[in-house]
Amino acid sequence: MLNISVHLWQFDQQIFKKKSSRFLAFILSAILVVVLASNSLATAPRATEILWDTYGIPHIYGKNAQSTFQAFGWAQMQSHANLLLRLYGQARGKAAEYWGEEYLESDKWVLTMGVPNRASSWYQAQSPAFRGYIDAFTTGINAYAKSHSDMIDDEVEIVLPIKPEDVLAHLQRVLYFTFIVNPQQVASATQTQSKAGSNGWAIAPKRSASGKAMLLANPHLLWSNLFLWYEAQITDPGINASGATLVGIPVLAIAFNDHLGWTHTVNTHDGWDMYQLKLAEGGYLLDGKVRPFTTENLLLKVKQKNGSLVEQPLVVKSSVHGAVVQEKDGVAVALRVVGEDRPGVLQQWWDMARSQNLSQFQKVLQRLQLPMFTVMYADREGHIMHLFNGLVPIRQQGDFEYWQGLIPGDTSKTLWTKMHSYEDLPRVIDPPSGWLQNANDPPWTTTFPAAIKADDYPAYMAPRGEMYFRAQSSARMLAEDTKISFAEMIKYKHSTKMELAERILDDLIPSAQKYGDKLARRAADVLAAWDRNANADSRGAVLFSFWWQEIDEDQIFSTPWSEKSPLTTPDGLKNPKNAVQALQTAAAKVEKAYGKLDVAWGEVFRVRSGSLDLPANGGDGDKGIFRVVNFAPAKDERFQAVAGDSYVAAIEFSQPVKAMALLSYGNATQPGSHHISDQLPLFTRKQLRPVWRTRSEILAHLEECKTF
Repeated sequence: MLNISVHLWQFDQQIFKKKSSRFLAFILSAILVVVLASNSLATAPRATEILWDTYGIPHIYGKNAQSTFQAFGWAQMQSHANLLLRLYGQARGKAAEYWGEEYLESDKWVLTMGVPNRASSWYQAQSPAFRGYIDAFTTGINAYAKSHSDMIDDEVEIVLPIKPEDVLAHLQRVLYFTFIVNPQQVASATQTQSKAGSNGWAIAPKRSASGKAMLLANPHLLWSNLFLWYEAQITDPGINASGATLVGIPVLAIAFNDHLGWTHTVNTHDGWDMYQLKLAEGGYLLDGKVRPFTTENLLLKVKQKNGSLVEQPLVVKSSVHGAVVQEKDGVAVALRVVGEDRPGVLQQWWDMARSQNLSQFQKVLQRLQLPMFTVMYADREGHIMHLFNGLVPIRQQGDFEYWQGLIPGDTSKTLWTKMHSYEDLPRVIDPPSGWLQNANDPPWTTTFPAAIKADDYPAYMAPRGEMYFRAQSSARMLAEDTKISFAEMIKYKHSTKMELAERILDDLIPSAQKYGDKLARRAADVLAAWDRNANADSRGAVLFSFWWQEIDEDQIFSTPWSEKSPLTTPDGLKNPKNAVQALQTAAAKVEKAYGKLDVAWGEVFRVRSGSLDLPANGGDGDKGIFRVVNFAPAKDERFQAVAGDSYVAAIEFSQPVKAMALLSYGNATQPGSHHISDQLPLFTRKQLRPVWRTRSEILAHLEECKTF
């Protein structure tokens, strides 16, 4: 086995310190590029390579699928070893044993949901070939750990070696027991909309300036922990796909190849229900009969500050509905989650990335292994598609709203057991409008005129109701431009226009001038001069944002949202005097904190990482901002970006494919990596970087080569 690791950038900085040696460094670099390029002449590579570009993106050239998965495991470790091992430790339900009591609730959740046990059964349920791919991925992880133990934090080494079941446990923890349902939702017994979000666009050739279909991928997630994206290119004799996946997942989850691509958004999908059980002697009541609970007695170990372990019992009780998550005062609540019997998620994503046309792609989707997420699709032949993807239970009664509360668990009439087929799901292909969008709104508003009619589907499929401001902004940009160029799509993607401000300022400003005091009138002048954007230099956006915090959102509009006017409602001030009073309060707070009412948005809202402290643009989607950035309070009355735009990819299906992308926070978290935050300056400038897909492009921007 040949093992080469070359850092071209080190020639100047470490080996050749004299100016006279730089020419020699250049010659050696050129020789390396020629040698690597010559390897591409063969139809199949004789070795497997990871070519790292100057943004830390791994381009994997595998001699076969198994070696490709092994290299991907190695690459993820090089970029995220400490994070990946910690995530796998949590997925095992042993994090408290490894790292202390702060992880105890996480362990209880994972074990109550049966994640480790199900991971073992899912592993056995894989096809022999794909089971081998998962094995290879873990082999790559363990091989890196063995070769680079000095690069891994001591406290996470306890997780090693990684087993294939760990990969499937992590997948479940992320996809099923974070995205579909999480402990906070269970604790509050409410199906509140997840903070995870996304934008997705598909533009047909008839609406594209180039006459080629285009796709925009734009997930919004937290910039930390199990929500971090990892970008890569995966190439072997059966695949050549670029895209991103969450750290620890062995396949691309959002991707494109030379023929097609897709993105995901969190859809308004109901994949879980909480059943209220009536307890009786010996169990619980179902259809008038007593059913016994199944019980599993577990023993958790919790690491103490002195290093010792304390054991703590955990009893996991289950009914036919699912695991019991609450029990008190003679009542128990059981949680039922879709997809626990669908072990083929990873293979479905892998085969989606290997598909060459819409027919092949749909055949893969028809497996319905992926339990949720909108699929937004475009391809080289000019097709576009929006699929409300997910495992949707066939329910005997109730609308969407009914299934958001506690469901009676004493009758089998409410106990769903079957799922809707692929053909039953809301879907549109090649709509007359020529464009599709989703900004976490229900599928009924994916395009106009409406192409998916809510009346054609069960009332529980997805909610009827208000189109969010971000979705309105999304649809408006697509509807108003009949010929969108690739550059314009990227420009629109970075729009910080506040749709909410467009809707309300025409009433708020004159109301402040009529009813307000001197401070309110000064505030109105600032809002009148404001460009209604949340750009770094926008003055008035901070004041407006503070005003929105003071307002009761449910009481603000005089005209509610209407299905007949989805892009112009809600509108108008319901109570102008109350709105002005809120403006006076907000203005006082802004002036006290920042010394002026027209403070620039980027002065208050920041992007920080390490030594970087940059002015931000963008903001919360609830204000109708398409360029979503979520902030948390920081020091000095400032706010720091913590979530929102993460992986962004703009793709035009020309020949060759044209693509630009950005991973906002960089493609690494390992200490010492210079790819931590190296893309943040581009992020703050609203710029994407080119996606290098051909071998010649990659070699022209080569940083490191690893050959197996």
